[in-house]
Amino acid sequence: MLIDRAVVEVRSGNGGDGHISFLHDKNTEWGGPDGGNGGDGGSVYFLAKNNLNTLFPFRHSPLLSAEDGEKGMKKLMAGKRGDDLVVEVPTGTVVIDERDGHVLADLDEPGKKALVAKGGRGGRGNASYKSSRRRIPRIAQNGEKGERFRIILELKMIADVGLVGLPSAGKSTFLNLVSRANALTADYPFSTLSPNLGVTYLEDGNSFVVADLPGLIEGASQGKGLGTSFLRHAERTRVLVHLVAMDGMNDPVKAYKVIRKELEAYGGHLEERPEIVVASKMDIEGAAERKAEFDKELGVESFPLSSYERGGEVAILKKCEELLSKAPKFPLKGEEEKIRAYHPLEENLRLDDYVLLKEKGAYVVHGKKIEEDAARIQTKTEEGMMRLLSLLRKARLEEKLKAAGAKDGDEVRIGEVTFVYEE
Repeated sequence: MLIDRAVVEVRSGNGGDGHISFLHDKNTEWGGPDGGNGGDGGSVYFLAKNNLNTLFPFRHSPLLSAEDGEKGMKKLMAGKRGDDLVVEVPTGTVVIDERDGHVLADLDEPGKKALVAKGGRGGRGNASYKSSRRRIPRIAQNGEKGERFRIILELKMIADVGLVGLPSAGKSTFLNLVSRANALTADYPFSTLSPNLGVTYLEDGNSFVVADLPGLIEGASQGKGLGTSFLRHAERTRVLVHLVAMDGMNDPVKAYKVIRKELEAYGGHLEERPEIVVASKMDIEGAAERKAEFDKELGVESFPLSSYERGGEVAILKKCEELLSKAPKFPLKGEEEKIRAYHPLEENLRLDDYVLLKEKGAYVVHGKKIEEDAARIQTKTEEGMMRLLSLLRKARLEEKLKAAGAKDGDEVRIGEVTFVYEE
Protein backbone atom coordinates (compact mmCIF):
# COMPACT_ATOMS: atom_id res chain seq x y z
CA MET A 1 0.00 0.00 0.00
CA LEU A 2 1.38 3.43 -0.97
CA ILE A 3 1.12 5.83 1.95
CA ASP A 4 2.75 9.11 0.93
CA ARG A 5 1.92 11.33 3.92
CA ALA A 6 2.24 10.86 7.67
CA VAL A 7 2.29 13.07 10.77
CA VAL A 8 4.52 11.96 13.64
CA GLU A 9 6.01 13.44 16.79
CA VAL A 10 9.78 13.55 17.28
CA ARG A 11 11.56 13.84 20.61
CA SER A 12 15.29 14.29 21.05
CA GLY A 13 16.91 13.10 24.28
CA ASN A 14 17.25 15.20 27.41
CA GLY A 15 20.75 15.97 28.63
CA GLY A 16 21.80 14.27 31.87
CA ASP A 17 22.16 16.33 35.06
CA GLY A 18 25.58 17.27 36.37
CA HIS A 19 26.60 15.73 39.72
CA ILE A 20 27.65 17.36 43.00
CA SER A 21 30.11 15.32 45.06
CA PHE A 22 33.48 15.54 46.80
CA LEU A 23 36.29 13.05 46.89
CA HIS A 24 36.32 10.92 50.05
CA ASP A 25 38.73 8.04 50.57
CA LYS A 26 41.13 6.88 53.28
CA ASN A 27 44.17 8.37 51.52
CA THR A 28 42.73 11.85 50.97
CA GLU A 29 41.95 14.00 53.99
CA TRP A 30 40.59 17.00 52.12
CA GLY A 31 39.17 15.81 48.81
CA GLY A 32 38.14 18.30 46.18
CA PRO A 33 35.02 18.37 43.98
CA ASP A 34 34.68 15.30 41.75
CA GLY A 35 31.13 15.50 40.36
CA GLY A 36 31.04 14.50 36.66
CA ASN A 37 29.15 16.09 33.79
CA GLY A 38 25.88 14.68 32.47
CA GLY A 39 25.79 13.03 29.05
CA ASP A 40 24.27 14.76 26.02
CA GLY A 41 20.86 13.58 24.86
CA GLY A 42 20.56 11.73 21.56
CA SER A 43 19.45 13.53 18.40
CA VAL A 44 16.88 12.49 15.80
CA TYR A 45 18.10 12.10 12.22
CA PHE A 46 16.28 11.10 9.02
CA LEU A 47 18.05 9.01 6.38
CA ALA A 48 16.93 8.46 2.76
CA LYS A 49 16.90 4.82 1.60
CA ASN A 50 16.27 3.55 -1.93
CA ASN A 51 14.84 0.21 -0.82
CA LEU A 52 11.81 1.89 0.78
CA ASN A 53 8.82 3.19 -1.19
CA THR A 54 6.07 4.00 1.29
CA LEU A 55 5.51 5.87 4.57
CA PHE A 56 3.16 3.12 5.79
CA PRO A 57 5.32 2.21 8.86
CA PHE A 58 4.80 5.72 10.26
CA ARG A 59 1.02 5.45 10.39
CA HIS A 60 1.36 3.65 13.73
CA SER A 61 4.50 5.39 15.06
CA PRO A 62 3.12 8.47 16.83
CA LEU A 63 6.40 9.17 18.69
CA LEU A 64 9.97 8.79 17.43
CA SER A 65 12.22 9.22 20.46
CA ALA A 66 16.00 9.36 20.94
CA GLU A 67 17.67 8.25 24.19
CA ASP A 68 18.25 10.55 27.17
CA GLY A 69 21.76 11.25 28.42
CA GLU A 70 22.68 9.74 31.79
CA LYS A 71 23.46 11.74 34.90
CA GLY A 72 27.02 12.52 35.89
CA MET A 73 28.57 10.50 38.73
CA LYS A 74 31.22 10.88 41.39
CA LYS A 75 34.94 10.39 40.73
CA LEU A 76 34.67 12.68 37.68
CA MET A 77 32.67 10.07 35.77
CA ALA A 78 30.61 11.60 33.01
CA GLY A 79 27.17 10.25 32.21
CA LYS A 80 26.72 8.13 29.08
CA ARG A 81 25.63 10.01 25.98
CA GLY A 82 22.14 9.10 24.75
CA ASP A 83 22.01 7.11 21.51
CA ASP A 84 20.85 8.97 18.42
CA LEU A 85 17.75 7.79 16.58
CA VAL A 86 18.24 7.38 12.83
CA VAL A 87 14.90 7.07 11.05
CA GLU A 88 14.98 5.49 7.57
CA VAL A 89 12.52 6.92 5.03
CA PRO A 90 12.03 6.50 1.27
CA THR A 91 14.20 8.63 -1.00
CA GLY A 92 12.12 11.64 -1.99
CA THR A 93 10.68 12.26 1.50
CA VAL A 94 10.26 15.87 2.60
CA VAL A 95 10.33 16.64 6.35
CA ILE A 96 8.18 19.64 7.36
CA ASP A 97 7.94 21.33 10.77
CA GLU A 98 4.21 21.36 11.60
CA ARG A 99 4.64 24.40 13.89
CA ASP A 100 5.55 26.87 11.16
CA GLY A 101 5.42 24.93 7.87
CA HIS A 102 9.16 25.24 7.22
CA VAL A 103 10.86 22.47 5.29
CA LEU A 104 13.50 20.91 7.57
CA ALA A 105 14.91 18.50 5.00
CA ASP A 106 14.41 17.36 1.43
CA LEU A 107 15.82 13.84 1.28
CA ASP A 108 16.02 13.70 -2.50
CA GLU A 109 19.16 11.53 -2.78
CA PRO A 110 19.81 8.03 -1.40
CA GLY A 111 22.04 8.16 1.66
CA LYS A 112 21.21 11.79 2.42
CA LYS A 113 20.97 12.37 6.17
CA ALA A 114 19.41 15.32 7.99
CA LEU A 115 19.31 16.45 11.62
CA VAL A 116 15.70 17.14 12.60
CA ALA A 117 15.75 17.40 16.42
CA LYS A 118 18.95 18.08 18.36
CA GLY A 119 19.58 16.39 21.71
CA GLY A 120 19.88 18.47 24.88
CA ARG A 121 23.34 19.23 26.28
CA GLY A 122 24.44 17.48 29.45
CA GLY A 123 24.74 19.58 32.62
CA ARG A 124 28.07 20.47 34.18
CA GLY A 125 29.15 18.70 37.36
CA ASN A 126 30.59 20.64 40.29
CA ALA A 127 34.17 19.64 39.36
CA SER A 128 33.91 21.85 36.26
CA TYR A 129 33.15 24.89 38.45
CA LYS A 130 36.37 24.61 40.45
CA SER A 131 38.74 27.57 40.17
CA SER A 132 41.43 29.35 42.19
CA ARG A 133 38.69 31.52 43.72
CA ARG A 134 36.06 28.82 44.10
CA ARG A 135 37.78 25.84 45.70
CA ILE A 136 34.71 24.04 46.99
CA PRO A 137 31.86 24.63 44.50
CA ARG A 138 28.52 23.29 45.63
CA ILE A 139 26.78 23.85 42.37
CA ALA A 140 25.97 21.80 39.30
CA GLN A 141 23.85 22.20 36.22
CA ASN A 142 20.74 20.32 35.13
CA GLY A 143 20.73 18.78 31.68
CA GLU A 144 19.13 20.68 28.83
CA LYS A 145 15.73 19.47 27.73
CA GLY A 146 15.48 17.89 24.31
CA GLU A 147 13.08 19.06 21.65
CA ARG A 148 9.61 17.65 21.14
CA PHE A 149 7.36 18.66 18.26
CA ARG A 150 5.30 17.26 15.40
CA ILE A 151 6.51 16.90 11.85
CA ILE A 152 4.83 16.13 8.55
CA LEU A 153 6.41 13.54 6.26
CA GLU A 154 5.51 13.81 2.58
CA LEU A 155 6.78 11.41 -0.05
CA LYS A 156 7.33 13.10 -3.42
CA MET A 157 8.48 10.59 -5.99
CA ILE A 158 11.79 11.05 -7.79
CA ALA A 159 10.88 11.16 -11.49
CA ASP A 160 12.08 13.12 -14.52
CA VAL A 161 8.88 12.89 -16.59
CA GLY A 162 5.33 12.99 -15.24
CA LEU A 163 2.31 11.60 -17.11
CA VAL A 164 -0.84 13.67 -16.54
CA GLY A 165 -4.36 13.58 -17.91
CA LEU A 166 -7.93 12.66 -17.01
CA PRO A 167 -8.66 9.10 -15.83
CA SER A 168 -8.53 6.53 -18.66
CA ALA A 169 -6.47 8.82 -20.92
CA GLY A 170 -3.96 5.99 -21.41
CA LYS A 171 -1.23 7.00 -18.95
CA SER A 172 -0.67 3.53 -17.47
CA THR A 173 -0.72 1.99 -20.94
CA PHE A 174 1.91 4.44 -22.15
CA LEU A 175 4.07 3.71 -19.10
CA ASN A 176 3.92 0.00 -19.88
CA LEU A 177 4.88 0.69 -23.52
CA VAL A 178 8.04 2.60 -22.63
CA SER A 179 9.18 0.69 -19.52
CA ARG A 180 8.75 -2.54 -17.60
CA ALA A 181 6.47 -0.96 -15.00
CA ASN A 182 3.63 -3.48 -15.58
CA ALA A 183 1.02 -0.99 -14.35
CA LEU A 184 -2.56 -2.30 -14.19
CA THR A 185 -4.65 -1.56 -17.31
CA ALA A 186 -8.06 -2.70 -18.56
CA ASP A 187 -10.43 -2.35 -21.52
CA TYR A 188 -12.98 -0.42 -19.43
CA PRO A 189 -12.79 3.03 -17.80
CA PHE A 190 -11.13 3.15 -14.38
CA SER A 191 -8.61 5.25 -12.46
CA THR A 192 -5.31 3.97 -11.10
CA LEU A 193 -5.26 4.29 -7.33
CA SER A 194 -1.52 4.76 -6.79
CA PRO A 195 1.34 6.34 -8.76
CA ASN A 196 3.58 4.03 -10.78
CA LEU A 197 7.22 4.49 -11.74
CA GLY A 198 9.09 3.12 -14.72
CA VAL A 199 12.58 3.54 -16.16
CA THR A 200 12.83 4.19 -19.89
CA TYR A 201 16.01 3.20 -21.74
CA LEU A 202 16.69 4.89 -25.07
CA GLU A 203 18.68 3.56 -28.05
CA ASP A 204 21.54 6.01 -27.38
CA GLY A 205 22.03 4.51 -23.90
CA ASN A 206 20.38 7.35 -21.98
CA SER A 207 17.58 6.68 -19.53
CA PHE A 208 15.11 8.60 -17.38
CA VAL A 209 12.37 7.86 -14.86
CA VAL A 210 8.70 8.24 -15.84
CA ALA A 211 5.88 8.54 -13.30
CA ASP A 212 2.20 7.86 -13.96
CA LEU A 213 0.31 10.47 -11.90
CA PRO A 214 -3.30 9.23 -11.70
CA GLY A 215 -6.45 10.49 -10.07
CA LEU A 216 -6.59 13.97 -11.65
CA ILE A 217 -10.10 15.33 -12.12
CA GLU A 218 -11.69 18.76 -12.02
CA GLY A 219 -11.17 20.16 -8.50
CA ALA A 220 -8.11 17.98 -7.81
CA SER A 221 -6.03 20.98 -6.66
CA GLN A 222 -8.58 21.52 -3.86
CA GLY A 223 -8.39 17.88 -2.80
CA LYS A 224 -11.33 16.53 -4.81
CA GLY A 225 -11.00 12.86 -5.64
CA LEU A 226 -7.38 11.77 -5.20
CA GLY A 227 -6.08 15.13 -6.42
CA THR A 228 -3.53 16.66 -4.08
CA SER A 229 -2.41 13.19 -2.98
CA PHE A 230 -0.90 12.64 -6.41
CA LEU A 231 -0.25 16.17 -7.64
CA ARG A 232 2.54 16.39 -5.07
CA HIS A 233 4.35 13.62 -6.95
CA ALA A 234 4.56 15.89 -10.01
CA GLU A 235 6.60 18.47 -8.10
CA ARG A 236 9.96 16.80 -8.79
CA THR A 237 9.31 16.22 -12.49
CA ARG A 238 10.97 18.50 -15.06
CA VAL A 239 8.84 17.57 -18.08
CA LEU A 240 5.12 16.75 -18.28
CA VAL A 241 3.56 14.45 -20.88
CA HIS A 242 -0.10 15.42 -21.11
CA LEU A 243 -2.26 12.63 -22.57
CA VAL A 244 -5.65 13.52 -24.03
CA ALA A 245 -7.87 10.64 -25.23
CA MET A 246 -9.32 10.88 -28.76
CA ASP A 247 -11.90 8.13 -28.20
CA GLY A 248 -14.85 10.55 -28.13
CA MET A 249 -15.73 9.91 -24.50
CA ASN A 250 -14.80 13.49 -23.55
CA ASP A 251 -14.33 16.74 -25.43
CA PRO A 252 -10.51 16.73 -25.95
CA VAL A 253 -10.12 20.53 -25.67
CA LYS A 254 -12.16 20.68 -22.46
CA ALA A 255 -10.28 17.68 -21.05
CA TYR A 256 -6.95 19.37 -21.76
CA LYS A 257 -8.00 22.67 -20.17
CA VAL A 258 -9.32 20.96 -17.04
CA ILE A 259 -5.93 19.42 -16.30
CA ARG A 260 -4.03 22.63 -17.12
CA LYS A 261 -6.29 24.56 -14.76
CA GLU A 262 -5.66 22.08 -11.93
CA LEU A 263 -1.88 22.16 -12.46
CA GLU A 264 -1.90 25.95 -12.23
CA ALA A 265 -4.22 26.04 -9.20
CA TYR A 266 -2.08 23.56 -7.26
CA GLY A 267 1.01 25.77 -7.38
CA GLY A 268 4.55 24.51 -7.17
CA HIS A 269 5.27 25.89 -10.68
CA LEU A 270 3.71 22.78 -12.25
CA GLU A 271 2.24 24.84 -15.09
CA GLU A 272 5.72 26.18 -15.95
CA ARG A 273 7.20 22.79 -16.81
CA PRO A 274 7.83 21.95 -20.48
CA GLU A 275 4.83 20.02 -21.77
CA ILE A 276 4.40 17.43 -24.50
CA VAL A 277 0.78 17.06 -25.63
CA VAL A 278 -0.11 13.51 -26.69
CA ALA A 279 -3.29 12.50 -28.53
CA SER A 280 -3.87 8.98 -27.22
CA LYS A 281 -6.18 6.15 -28.36
CA MET A 282 -5.65 7.02 -32.03
CA ASP A 283 -6.83 3.54 -33.07
CA ILE A 284 -10.45 4.45 -32.23
CA GLU A 285 -12.73 5.31 -35.15
CA GLY A 286 -12.93 9.08 -35.70
CA ALA A 287 -9.80 9.76 -33.62
CA ALA A 288 -7.92 11.34 -36.54
CA GLU A 289 -10.68 13.92 -37.12
CA ARG A 290 -10.90 14.70 -33.42
CA LYS A 291 -7.12 15.14 -33.24
CA ALA A 292 -7.16 17.57 -36.19
CA GLU A 293 -9.82 19.72 -34.51
CA PHE A 294 -7.99 19.51 -31.18
CA ASP A 295 -4.68 20.64 -32.68
CA LYS A 296 -6.37 23.50 -34.53
CA GLU A 297 -8.17 24.72 -31.39
CA LEU A 298 -5.03 24.59 -29.22
CA GLY A 299 -2.62 25.76 -31.89
CA VAL A 300 -0.20 22.91 -31.21
CA GLU A 301 0.82 19.74 -33.04
CA SER A 302 0.06 16.91 -30.64
CA PHE A 303 1.94 13.61 -30.83
CA PRO A 304 -0.27 10.70 -31.98
CA LEU A 305 -0.21 7.54 -29.86
CA SER A 306 -1.83 4.14 -30.25
CA SER A 307 -1.12 1.17 -28.00
CA TYR A 308 -2.10 -1.18 -30.84
CA GLU A 309 -0.27 0.38 -33.75
CA ARG A 310 2.98 0.94 -31.80
CA GLY A 311 5.66 3.41 -32.88
CA GLY A 312 4.26 6.73 -31.71
CA GLU A 313 6.01 6.37 -28.34
CA VAL A 314 9.46 6.63 -29.95
CA ALA A 315 8.94 10.24 -31.08
CA ILE A 316 7.51 11.14 -27.66
CA LEU A 317 10.51 9.73 -25.83
CA LYS A 318 12.95 11.57 -28.10
CA LYS A 319 11.12 14.81 -27.38
CA CYS A 320 11.26 14.06 -23.64
CA GLU A 321 15.02 13.55 -23.89
CA GLU A 322 15.43 16.83 -25.76
CA LEU A 323 13.41 18.82 -23.23
CA LEU A 324 15.11 17.17 -20.24
CA SER A 325 18.52 18.25 -21.52
CA LYS A 326 17.42 21.90 -21.18
CA ALA A 327 14.82 21.85 -18.39
CA PRO A 328 15.89 23.27 -14.99
CA LYS A 329 15.25 21.70 -11.62
CA PHE A 330 12.09 23.28 -10.18
CA PRO A 331 11.70 24.02 -6.45
CA LEU A 332 9.14 22.08 -4.46
CA LYS A 333 5.89 23.76 -3.55
CA GLY A 334 6.46 26.35 -0.82
CA GLU A 335 10.22 25.92 -1.13
CA GLU A 336 11.13 29.02 -3.09
CA GLU A 337 13.34 30.08 -0.20
CA LYS A 338 16.32 28.03 0.90
CA ILE A 339 15.47 25.02 3.05
CA ARG A 340 15.94 25.93 6.68
CA ALA A 341 19.06 24.33 8.09
CA TYR A 342 18.68 22.98 11.61
CA HIS A 343 18.22 25.58 14.30
CA PRO A 344 15.70 26.11 17.11
CA LEU A 345 12.43 27.67 16.02
CA GLU A 346 13.28 30.92 17.82
CA GLU A 347 16.69 32.62 17.69
CA ASN A 348 18.48 35.43 19.55
CA LEU A 349 16.09 35.30 22.50
CA ARG A 350 16.60 37.75 25.38
CA LEU A 351 16.39 36.91 29.06
CA ASP A 352 13.87 39.68 29.75
CA ASP A 353 11.66 38.67 26.81
CA TYR A 354 8.87 36.99 28.77
CA VAL A 355 5.25 37.44 29.83
CA LEU A 356 4.08 37.43 33.45
CA LEU A 357 0.54 36.12 33.97
CA LYS A 358 -1.53 35.27 37.03
CA GLU A 359 -2.89 31.73 36.70
CA LYS A 360 -4.78 29.83 39.42
CA GLY A 361 -3.50 32.07 42.20
CA ALA A 362 0.16 31.98 41.14
CA TYR A 363 2.31 34.27 39.02
CA VAL A 364 3.60 32.28 36.04
CA VAL A 365 6.51 33.38 33.85
CA HIS A 366 6.21 32.45 30.16
CA GLY A 367 9.41 32.97 28.18
CA LYS A 368 11.61 30.48 26.32
CA LYS A 369 14.99 31.88 27.37
CA ILE A 370 14.26 32.45 31.07
CA GLU A 371 12.46 29.10 31.40
CA GLU A 372 15.37 27.21 29.83
CA ASP A 373 18.00 29.01 31.94
CA ALA A 374 16.06 28.50 35.17
CA ALA A 375 15.52 24.81 34.39
CA ARG A 376 19.28 24.23 34.15
CA ILE A 377 20.01 25.56 37.66
CA GLN A 378 20.12 23.01 40.46
CA THR A 379 18.50 24.67 43.46
CA LYS A 380 19.25 21.93 46.02
CA THR A 381 22.21 23.88 47.43
CA GLU A 382 22.69 27.43 48.72
CA GLU A 383 24.99 28.27 45.80
CA GLY A 384 22.35 27.01 43.38
CA MET A 385 19.73 29.27 44.95
CA MET A 386 22.11 32.23 44.72
CA ARG A 387 22.61 31.52 41.04
CA LEU A 388 18.81 31.43 40.50
CA LEU A 389 18.42 34.77 42.32
CA SER A 390 21.15 36.25 40.12
CA LEU A 391 19.27 35.08 37.03
CA LEU A 392 16.02 36.65 38.28
CA ARG A 393 17.78 39.96 38.96
CA LYS A 394 19.19 40.03 35.43
CA ALA A 395 15.68 39.36 34.10
CA ARG A 396 14.29 42.19 36.32
CA LEU A 397 11.58 39.82 37.52
CA GLU A 398 11.18 41.53 40.93
CA GLU A 399 10.30 44.83 39.24
CA LYS A 400 7.69 43.15 37.07
CA LEU A 401 6.20 41.26 40.01
CA LYS A 402 5.81 44.51 41.98
CA ALA A 403 4.21 46.23 38.98
CA ALA A 404 1.80 43.30 38.67
CA GLY A 405 0.74 43.68 42.31
CA ALA A 406 2.48 40.63 43.78
CA LYS A 407 2.34 40.37 47.59
CA ASP A 408 4.45 38.68 50.22
CA GLY A 409 3.87 34.91 50.14
CA ASP A 410 2.59 34.73 46.54
CA GLU A 411 3.75 31.71 44.55
CA VAL A 412 5.89 32.27 41.43
CA ARG A 413 6.49 29.61 38.77
CA ILE A 414 9.06 29.54 35.97
CA GLY A 415 8.58 26.28 34.12
CA GLU A 416 9.12 23.56 36.73
CA VAL A 417 10.86 25.95 39.17
CA THR A 418 8.59 27.23 41.95
CA PHE A 419 9.39 29.69 44.77
CA VAL A 420 7.62 32.13 47.12
CA TYR A 421 7.82 35.87 46.52
CA GLU A 422 9.15 37.96 49.44
CA GLU A 423 9.06 41.76 49.46
